[in-house]
Formats: sequence, structure tokens, C-alpha cells
Amino acid sequence: MYVPPAFREDDLPSLHAVIREARLANLVTATEGGLVATPLPLFLAPEEGPHGTLYGHLARVNPQWKLSPAGDAMALFMGPEAYVSPSWYPSKQEHGKVVPTWNYVAVHAYGPAEFFEDADRLLEVVSRLTRVHESARAEPWAVTDAPDAFIRAQLRGIVGLRMPITRIDGKRKMSQNRSAEDRAGVAAGLSSSNRASDRAVAALIPG
Repeated sequence: MYVPPAFREDDLPSLHAVIREARLANLVTATEGGLVATPLPLFLAPEEGPHGTLYGHLARVNPQWKLSPAGDAMALFMGPEAYVSPSWYPSKQEHGKVVPTWNYVAVHAYGPAEFFEDADRLLEVVSRLTRVHESARAEPWAVTDAPDAFIRAQLRGIVGLRMPITRIDGKRKMSQNRSAEDRAGVAAGLSSSNRASDRAVAALIPG
């Protein structure tokens, strides 16, 4: 990912926060047959390794896990994003030398993709992944709510993924390269949008 210095995000807790909040990632591997990508919910184990470790699972019939990857895999996480209209820049009235752009937060994590089929490890992964996404509910569903034999049968249809993060790139493009007046104009424009993602970006633009 191309990251100009003004937009670089190196703070590991901030990068981990983006991963946690993204909910759905894209797992990309390079194989002899070309690039392969699968959208996956992943959870982060921050205590494993210098950058943390990602866990998830794929359908057993998904050929991605059977294709030998050439080098590391990549997991792509997107945070808030929004279109930026040049009409929001006060500088447009001064000289007109402005163009549209996009503000966004992105994290790319790299590491070896380790696939596994052990039923007990799979159960641990799906149980933890479920807790991550059910914890905010008033009455969270748990894997143990379903019959054990049914869950064990479901596990036979998936394979686990463990991906230790060996490198991580973060980008927070929030109009940092514009003047304070232009940033204020963008924040005001996005704040008035009826799109929740636009308003989320507005809150991230520095004053």
C-alpha cells in the first residue's frame, strides 16, 4: 500500500483498533494460478507475536486453502471512508485549483497463512469469533447453545486459519495535507451527510 508520510499510521494499538472495528476482512494469497481473495471475519489475538495474530476459518470447499501460497498472505481491513467534494474547500473560491478525493482508514496485515483441520482448534476459533460478534447483544448466542453433535458436524465443513502478522501497514488519510480551513470545510460537509460512514470520517478529521 502506498502511504505518504502525512497519512502514515504506525501506532500499533491504533492499527489493532481498526482491525477489531472492521469486522470483515479480505484474505488475499498469491498462488501459481494467480491471486485469490476471500472475504472473512477475522479476530485478532494481540498477545501472540510482536504484531498480533489473526484467526478465522474458510469453507472446506473453498480452494484457496488448498493452493500453495507464494510468499505471505495479506489481510485487508477498511475503516471509515468517504468521498470528499472539492466544493467543501474554501480554497475553491480563492483559486479553483482543487479536485475530488477520498478519505479513508486502511490496514494491511501480512504473514504466513497457516490452515488447520483439527476439530478442537476449530471449535476454539469459532467459539471466540462468535463471542466477539455476540458480546454486545442483550442475550448473546453461544456455540454451546446448539447441540454438540450438530456443531461437530458443522466443523467438518470448514478449515481454520492462523496468520501471525509479520508486517503491518496503516494509512489514515483524513485531509491532513489540506489547510485548517479546508479541513474544517470537509468536516462540516461530511457531518451534514445522511450517511453514517461520512459522519464517522468527519469525526476523524484533525482540526
